[in-house]
Amino acid sequence: MITAYIYQHQQLKIIELSAEDAIPEDTLWLDLYRPDDSERDWLAKYSVEEVPDEEDINEIEASARFYQNSDGLHINSLFPQRVGQDVRGVNVSFNLRTSFLLTIREEDVGLIRLLRNYLRLGRIDVKTPQGLFLELFNLKVEYLSDLIEDVYTVLENVSQQVFESDELDDIFRMITLQEDSNGKIRLSLLDTQRSLRYMQKYYRHEMLEEEIKDMREMLSDIESLMPHSQFIFDKLNFLLDAAMGFSGLQQNKIIKIFSVAAVVFLPPTLIASSYGMNFKHMPELDWFVGYPLAIVLMLASAAGTYLFFRRKGWL
Repeated sequence: MITAYIYQHQQLKIIELSAEDAIPEDTLWLDLYRPDDSERDWLAKYSVEEVPDEEDINEIEASARFYQNSDGLHINSLFPQRVGQDVRGVNVSFNLRTSFLLTIREEDVGLIRLLRNYLRLGRIDVKTPQGLFLELFNLKVEYLSDLIEDVYTVLENVSQQVFESDELDDIFRMITLQEDSNGKIRLSLLDTQRSLRYMQKYYRHEMLEEEIKDMREMLSDIESLMPHSQFIFDKLNFLLDAAMGFSGLQQNKIIKIFSVAAVVFLPPTLIASSYGMNFKHMPELDWFVGYPLAIVLMLASAAGTYLFFRRKGWL
């Protein structure tokens, strides 16, 4: 699907294009969502270099994610996407050209939908492709900050449940999920930082003074979010160690119960086994009170062992 965002007479128009249409004049943003072969061939007519495919967009080396060619500045950036309780990353290809911003993506991105709504409602006033690019990245930084706050909130609840909840499996699952989410948030922060610095380095002459100021503020915000992300990693490690330690204590308590039970019943077992021997001459076998005496002796030995453990504070 090809969507053109046209800025004319202080108004934004959104037009859906087909592979037979031409790029309208005054196009500010050209968005290709899951382009098919015909749409890629259409874009190739307006491109000097080869149009990046899905494999190119998902490359991780810096030379494939940040580069310049005849079509302008290319930046492949990782965007966070909330899916239930999980956070996943979606790569989006940006091509800053002289007259418009080109985006190519294979998946739906919530922040792009949000930017589209802001543009439609007039909540964002942008007139240049680089200004639009920075507005989207500003939304991205704010969203990453919100995700970090969400992780903080979850960890506060988990820290209160570690020593109270009997469902330790749920605690371990929650800690693992938050560790994975925080890792993807941190990766997206680092990717955003590299994208902005690359643009700052190679595109500053085409940017307005206000746009340069916005970029510096975003870089400053990212720097301030990095320690929070590291603190979450440290807290996650502490909670994981605490949960494992508490799990070990719970298991030790169970083993302790079995150990005490075995020791308590050891003297009665010794007495009972003594009278289970098959010797011919055992004078106690002829006693009239032998059986009740043996029962009382076994109970007394068990009770004595139990009281001894209680007095020592082992129970």
